[in-house]
Amino acid sequence: MVAEPPPREDKAPFDIDEVLGRIREEVRRYADAAMFALAANGHDSLFEQLIACILSIRTRDEVSLPVSLALLGCASTPDAMARLTPDEIDEVISPVTFHEPKARQIHAIAVRTRDEFNGTLPCDAEVLQSFKGVGPKCAHLALGIACGHEAISVDIHVHRVTNRWGYVHARSPEATLKALEAQLPRAYWVEINRLLVPFGKHVCTGTRPKCSTCPVLKYCRQVGVTDHR
Repeated sequence: MVAEPPPREDKAPFDIDEVLGRIREEVRRYADAAMFALAANGHDSLFEQLIACILSIRTRDEVSLPVSLALLGCASTPDAMARLTPDEIDEVISPVTFHEPKARQIHAIAVRTRDEFNGTLPCDAEVLQSFKGVGPKCAHLALGIACGHEAISVDIHVHRVTNRWGYVHARSPEATLKALEAQLPRAYWVEINRLLVPFGKHVCTGTRPKCSTCPVLKYCRQVGVTDHR
């Protein structure tokens, strides 16, 4: 699962500090990843972050962020959300993918948080993943942003980019998570998602990545890249 980037005479030795520093500068020009942008707008509680992550599943940030702002503008606490019906939640979140089951999930999370946890979710990954529809990615990202937990959240961008670098060698996001936990410095555990989501959307894209203008091309082993811009 963990592999040193394969050597190439035309590439510099891989330096994760240098690579992420360059990417940090590159992504300043792009919109922040949705959940980080939501936190910057004041919706930084664990409950709000968890709800936003559910809304973001299989949905572009350009859609999920305004929907999250709309829903949390109506009900930002578990008690307020629980007072809405699933149908009322669904009406607000209809632009996101799978909005009907997500509306039911969100309502159930709000009711259980109100009744079982006295309105405050504990900063506990096992508790978060006990909710239907919440996996490690959402749990870790919400905990990292809302609670300051050092937890890696691996979505398709983090999975694709880190494997393309040759920094890890894993076939699934779940395997990539384990590989990154084994070798990524802990200081980057939360930030890597914030950096690689916009980087993966705009530069290191799924098809025909922009290698010619990539700020880390000299380090990247371009694993699996057969066509690029």
